[in-house]
Order: sequence, then C-alpha cells, then structure tokens
Amino acid sequence: QVQLVESGGGLVQAGGSLRLSCAASGILFSPGAMGWYLQAPGKQRELVATITSRGTANYADSVEGRFTISSDNSLNAVYLQMNILKPEDTGVYYCKFTLLFPSRREYWGQGTQVTVSS
Repeated sequence: QVQLVESGGGLVQAGGSLRLSCAASGILFSPGAMGWYLQAPGKQRELVATITSRGTANYADSVEGRFTISSDNSLNAVYLQMNILKPEDTGVYYCKFTLLFPSRREYWGQGTQVTVSS
C-alpha cells in the first residue's frame, strides 16, 4: 500500500521561508513524476511545482524564482523549498506521486498547512 507523508508546514511571516517534505512508502518502482499542489481557502487545488524522475522541474508563474522543488529518488522523497513567502501562498500543500509502473496511478499525501501572515 502506497502512503505519502508530508511535513514542514507551519506559520511564517511574509518574507520568510519554509521547507516542505514528502516521503513515500510502499513504492516498488521509482515514480515518473512528483509534485506539489496548493489548495488555498475557498479555491480549487492548483499546481505549484512538479519534477520528473530525470530532474526536470516546472513551476507555476506565481512561485517561479521563489520556490524550488527537488527530489531524492533513492528515498522516494520530494521537497519544496519556499522562500520570500507571501500571504497568497497560504493554504494546504499536497504532494502527489505519479507512478508509471506497473500501471499509471496517482497518489496524494494528506496535506500540510502553510500560513503566511502579513
């Protein structure tokens, strides 16, 4: 059974930094891609950043230059370094693993709350 566990959320002042972590267990094959998504209050979940198994990263325009996604394939873990945080970065952050073998499946973490005060 695949499980994703996130950590690292919290309360921070605008301009501050946080580092989110997401570790997966029960995975037999390396994921094809991993990502972070934000669900802000009253809004739909949206993409923040993704990274492929080969290390290609993609970012939402709103976080480009402030956030950095990285991964450790040997640990089946993905990280999100968030700098220069803004109040609009507030919400629940979810990690997602996309597995390609033995079949394509997506797994989500339970979410971690990030609150940025102005």
